Amino acid sequence: MGHWLVIDLEATTDEGGWPIEDMEIIEIGASLVNREGREVDHFQRFVKPRRRPLLTPFCRELTHIAQADIDAAASFAKVWDGFEHWLQHQQAHLQGWVSWGDYDRRQLLQEWQVHQVHSLLADTCHLNLKQRFAKARHLKRPPGLKGALALAGLQFVGQQHRALEDARNTARLLPLSLPAQGA
Repeated sequence: MGHWLVIDLEATTDEGGWPIEDMEIIEIGASLVNREGREVDHFQRFVKPRRRPLLTPFCRELTHIAQADIDAAASFAKVWDGFEHWLQHQQAHLQGWVSWGDYDRRQLLQEWQVHQVHSLLADTCHLNLKQRFAKARHLKRPPGLKGALALAGLQFVGQQHRALEDARNTARLLPLSLPAQGA
């Protein structure tokens, strides 16, 4: 039985949001879980953005990420190299990777291209758990992460808009969103 890698990213932004092309990753959180959603291992790092290294007040307030954390962080290429090294040890057991919505996949594709980085994830199955959850629950519109947890009778644990905590909360919805084993 394989594991799933649940990834969540935090990125530069401001009030009203920015187009994805203007956003840069500032935090990577990943929770490696079994099919029941139990964490087997995890990864979390801050990333120093290249184009806009100074976080907006809105971004700092939303994510609770301090400017000092970003100032002390390594570049995306270095952090991703560390992530890939960590991921290599999990690769044999990996069924695929998951994110809540499609934003994280699109942001990673952009960062890989900008930084000319190849990733093991590029060749790995990706599931949009937000869509899967909505389909499993027969919902007309997919809810946000906190709303999905509430529908499942769960409460958000930890600080919202922090990558690892968002990934861990997403992982809690994994068993409720995948077809039953053998189905």
